[in-house]
Amino acid sequence: MTDGREAWQTTAPPPHPGAADGREAWQTTAPPPHPGAADGREAWATTPPPPHPGAVDGRGAWSTAPAPPMRPPSGLFPGPTRPTYREAHPVTAAPLLAGLGAGVIWLALFGALARDLAGYAWWTLCAAVCAWVVAIVLALIGDRGTAVGVALASGVGLSIAVAFVGAEWITTENWPLW
Repeated sequence: MTDGREAWQTTAPPPHPGAADGREAWQTTAPPPHPGAADGREAWATTPPPPHPGAVDGRGAWSTAPAPPMRPPSGLFPGPTRPTYREAHPVTAAPLLAGLGAGVIWLALFGALARDLAGYAWWTLCAAVCAWVVAIVLALIGDRGTAVGVALASGVGLSIAVAFVGAEWITTENWPLW
């Protein structure tokens, strides 16, 4: 080039022959309005979009209306409050204590049938297995609090029986269940 510029330093290309006022073809004005538009806007801009199917209060999903006011936070935990999820059938203290008492009485009655440590261990094992079956049935179709109490009592009762058997086995070096 003769004006001191390199070959890659060219001027802007000439305007497109179809451009009316010297602009490029992509720099044209907006398309003409839709024939159904009254004020020159597009037809879709005259009517609001239909509400979102998931909108509960009638506002659209992308509504610009402000959200309903929230309760102000206490300041202890900044930020928005979150929903609290509650269990449908919570375990309360009264059914749990009733199941615990029933399990203790059940194991005491079976333990009273024994004459020695081996009999006590076997009766307690049978009573605990029966109590666990009852606890499973209660958990599935009955009161879960009572099921927890029964399972807790049978587990503790069986642990006590196993502790007595273990203590006897350690002190006498003889397995007491045979």
